[in-house]
Amino acid sequence: MDIGDAVNLMRGGILEVVVIAAPILIVALTVGLIVSILQATTSIQEQTLTFVPKIASILAVLAILGGWMLTHLAQYTRTLFELIPMAAR
Repeated sequence: MDIGDAVNLMRGGILEVVVIAAPILIVALTVGLIVSILQATTSIQEQTLTFVPKIASILAVLAILGGWMLTHLAQYTRTLFELIPMAAR
C-alpha cells in the first residue's frame, strides 16, 4: 500500500461522512431557516421555537433514512475490512 492508496482511502472516508451527514444537515438548515423567517416576520424571539422543530425534523430524518445510513456505513466498513490483507503486503 503506497501513499496514493492511503490518500484514496482518506478521500473515500471523507466522502462517506459527507454522504451520510448531508441529509440531516440539509433538513436542519432548512427547518432553521424557515423558523427564523417566521420569527422575523412575527417578532417572536423565543429560543426554544427554533430548537424543538429542528430536533423533531432531525429525528424524523433519522427514522426515515436511518436504515439506509446504516447499510451504507456497513458496506463501507466491509470494504475497509477487505482492504486490510492488501495493506499488510
